[in-house]
Amino acid sequence: MTTWIVLAVIVAAAFYAVSLYNNLVAKRNLAHEGWSGIDVQLKRRADLIPNLVETVKGYAAHEKGIFEDVAAKRAASMNAGDVKSQAAADQALSGALGRLIAISEAYPDLKADANFRELQAQLANIEDEMQMARRYYNGTVRDLNTAIQTFPSVLVANMFGFRPEAFYEIEDRAAAQIPPKVSF
Repeated sequence: MTTWIVLAVIVAAAFYAVSLYNNLVAKRNLAHEGWSGIDVQLKRRADLIPNLVETVKGYAAHEKGIFEDVAAKRAASMNAGDVKSQAAADQALSGALGRLIAISEAYPDLKADANFRELQAQLANIEDEMQMARRYYNGTVRDLNTAIQTFPSVLVANMFGFRPEAFYEIEDRAAAQIPPKVSF
């Protein structure tokens, strides 16, 4: 009788360990899915930027430095490797885009241009979707990291090599909250 009880406890423990492992895999996959959502929004924004820049260039030909800065920040964003470098590149690109949009204030004809308004609306939409994608990603990373670091799943996580994922964070929060300044 004792043998059956021990065997039942071992089988129950094994099923529980498998359940914990499957839960960790599911959370890791959700985090990867969340990162994929951020990646899609970054690609959409990167694809929109050349159109926005060309439209503004027609009205503000003498603002070459800002256009070059936006292009450089776009390239850095597209080439960023990990979550931390992508977040830093994204923050820099957002600042450059803010300066580009601020230029439009000096060009009333540009603000009235239908193409510019449509591009600006698309950019605002993408930024909103980026914010939602970042929240989703960070939520899934929080859940995964919590599962990896709490008992008893920490035992299974360590056994199978699960590692915490990085949050998508803005490096310099104070600088990110300062609106871009453009002077003519």
